[in-house]
Amino acid sequence: MILTIPTANRRQVIDLTDILAEQSRGKSGHLSIMVLHSTAAITTANLDAGTDLDLLDALAGMLPQLQWRHEHNPAHAPDHLLASIVGPSIVVPVQEGELQVGTWQRIVLLEFKGPRECHIDVSFIGAREEPTMEL
Repeated sequence: MILTIPTANRRQVIDLTDILAEQSRGKSGHLSIMVLHSTAAITTANLDAGTDLDLLDALAGMLPQLQWRHEHNPAHAPDHLLASIVGPSIVVPVQEGELQVGTWQRIVLLEFKGPRECHIDVSFIGAREEPTMEL
């Protein structure tokens, strides 16, 4: 399934957790989430008030001021680099319809070159057997 997520700002954090939880209802296995753009990323984050902007600022602060050599448009070379640093995908376990994320973890899209429509491939990777232990 392809999700189309509109972004409103050049750089933005968008919470996908509730949308993905809805897609996982009644399933067990793994949810594979991959953004189909080279200037956006997928990760998990704490989304207390202001932490979205802190995350974007911290990531941007990691990049040195360089003479970028990106042929298409040097101005958005940092957007590609940030997306590569964070990564385009994650896999989240699902047990009995529940995303297996920590109490404060949210699954987020990081947009580095908006606004636009972002496309995200969401695939469910079949059922898994619950582990058993014999002592």
